[in-house]
Amino acid sequence: MHEIGKLSVIEAIHQRRSVRDFTPKEVEREAVRKLLEAAVRAPSASNRQPWAFAVIQDRGVLAEYSAEIKASFPRSSENERFELQYREMLGFPNFNVFYNAGTLVVVYAHGPAPGLLEECCFAAENLMLAACDLGLGTCPIGFARPWFDLPATKAQLGIPSQYEVVLPIVVGYPAALPPETERRDPEILVWKR
Repeated sequence: MHEIGKLSVIEAIHQRRSVRDFTPKEVEREAVRKLLEAAVRAPSASNRQPWAFAVIQDRGVLAEYSAEIKASFPRSSENERFELQYREMLGFPNFNVFYNAGTLVVVYAHGPAPGLLEECCFAAENLMLAACDLGLGTCPIGFARPWFDLPATKAQLGIPSQYEVVLPIVVGYPAALPPETERRDPEILVWKR
């Protein structure tokens, strides 16, 4: 473990992991605020800042959402291999798609211009790297994206219909850090000098 708030950017990039095991300790409001402040420092074309956020810090609500997400997961899709890989896991009654984390930050995009989703991904990465520096763990939850984009879910949360979900991210204090995963060397297609 490192001293909180002392990582270089390169260290944070190398130490960030997708955490799937969290302690019951609640993430403080001030810590979430710091994560959001880091997120909005992401680059965007013409400084349009197309991101918005929803923060949910209620384990009971997140458990309910998890059950709804699991129930709405498609039983068939064009990507059968993907579905088969996760169908069994999602079928376990005790499996929580948010890994029992107590905080969820959902990144949304708004606006008609091209490239907004990519810019919001920059904001999401800033958030996850800042979390690493604060001693917090994060994990992007792709399963939750379609459910959070449903009109009924947006209405329930008070999210305007024109906002598009980019990435739900759980945040919490890691119970254990996963080991570093091996990465391939960069595939460089061309390097002209």
